[in-house]
Amino acid sequence: MIFVFASRAAVGEANSMSGLIAIVGRPNVGKSALFNRIVGKRIAIVHDQPGVTRDRVTAEAEWRGRKFTLVDTGGIGLSRREKATDIITQAALEQVEIAIDAANVIILTVNAQEGIVPLDREVADRLRKAGKTVLVAANKVDNYKLEPAAAEFVELGFEKIFPVTAIHGEGIEALVNQAVGLLPPPAPETTEAGDLGEVLKLAIVGRPNVGKSSIINALTRSDRVVVSPIPGTTRDSVDVPFSVEAEGVKQNYLLIDTAGVRQERRIDNSIEFFSVKRTEDSIARADIVVFVLDAAEGISMQDKKIGGKIIEEKKACILVINKWDLVQDSVLEARKEEITRRNKAEGGPEKMTTLAEFAEWVQEHLFFLDYAPVIFTSAKSGFHLDRLLEAVRYVSDQLKQKVPTSILNRTLQEAIQKRQPISAMGHHLKFFYATQVKQAPPTFLLFVNRDELFSPTYTKYLAGQLRKAFGFEGCPIQLIPRPRPKTVEPVRRRQAAARVRKERKPFDRKKRGKFGRGARVKSMR
Repeated sequence: MIFVFASRAAVGEANSMSGLIAIVGRPNVGKSALFNRIVGKRIAIVHDQPGVTRDRVTAEAEWRGRKFTLVDTGGIGLSRREKATDIITQAALEQVEIAIDAANVIILTVNAQEGIVPLDREVADRLRKAGKTVLVAANKVDNYKLEPAAAEFVELGFEKIFPVTAIHGEGIEALVNQAVGLLPPPAPETTEAGDLGEVLKLAIVGRPNVGKSSIINALTRSDRVVVSPIPGTTRDSVDVPFSVEAEGVKQNYLLIDTAGVRQERRIDNSIEFFSVKRTEDSIARADIVVFVLDAAEGISMQDKKIGGKIIEEKKACILVINKWDLVQDSVLEARKEEITRRNKAEGGPEKMTTLAEFAEWVQEHLFFLDYAPVIFTSAKSGFHLDRLLEAVRYVSDQLKQKVPTSILNRTLQEAIQKRQPISAMGHHLKFFYATQVKQAPPTFLLFVNRDELFSPTYTKYLAGQLRKAFGFEGCPIQLIPRPRPKTVEPVRRRQAAARVRKERKPFDRKKRGKFGRGARVKSMR
């Protein structure tokens, strides 16, 4: 299978087709709050601590019928001559520069309560040199007394000053009306040959520092998200549009980079708490979850907890063992030693030396995700990234599978006849009918005589039989047993009873004294 990757320029232009507005400013002036207010969702993390936003957080927005892309950026906290003290700060500044270069309109956000500070002038100088259209949003104008303070920002060299309050939504309409009006006319929508049109959402999840962001950068062939060896680099869930052409068919993806999920007892601040919450939300809205593990560290208890969240959301999953380049040489050496030992017919347990054997070991330890295919990759060297995309396409096709009802019933009937569930009361399971009611995840409704006979073990057995017959690799199969009513009154009997009631004569009250309760009591005496 041949894959044609989107180039860096194509990836950068994917969002700018409808017009791009970037929100820029120094740290802690309310850029993320303004971003959330305009898009109408809590996407970016808002916190009093400066420097929370690191990546470019993008969202498709619409204002009075006009669609555009809005970008939230990290705060510019350094002057041009000042060097970053760490790689995260430097990478965040590079992300801001990319956003400025791609933007059609820039909203320079400042703090009206603090007035003009040197960093505001520094940011304004950067924007003037970029030659972009700039609007100034004087944020945190919480009352009318602060509105005159917004006028002093004219000194930054930009004419349009808009007093706003991002938290309360005051002044947002005038700002966005002006920004949208300055965007170039929207390009006519065209559908290329082979373009599926639909976007498949892939959430990249895992523990901190397992290489989630590196995989996204390797797939998009760009520095789209900030990468560093420091755990916890990613905080926001970042949506990255991505397209691949395979065998003449174009598939559009939305890669969702997420924050690493640590153990709950180690979450020591609200920023990380909200980051983890964003990750859980990303799992819920994804079509397929790409679960990344570290080849050098193996499978930990936290990995199993993350896998449990995927199971709870009933999501299709692909297991990715990243950083295989760190152990590849030692595995090859062990492979040679194991071949030599087996040729000499020496005793002892056999060692894992092939990818298939390692995959079996992974599925054995993550037994509740045994339906997920295992891919060994290296984001650094690009090892098996094409196989990862093949697995995504295959699992996506499995999610769309619709099983014919006749074949489904025949398969389940044979499976139930082959093995009956264990019942302490000696009950026998009778299967009447089944139908597929949902495709993602594949969900089947089974009509039986007793739903209490469906234990987790027996449900897993039937799901395994369906998997053998129809595949569904990477997809969690859901079985819903429904008992048929024990007694169903025939239609003819109901109609006959209705006719009898209709023909029955009304009760004669005059006969009550002779044949009623009083007459019966007297006769008994």
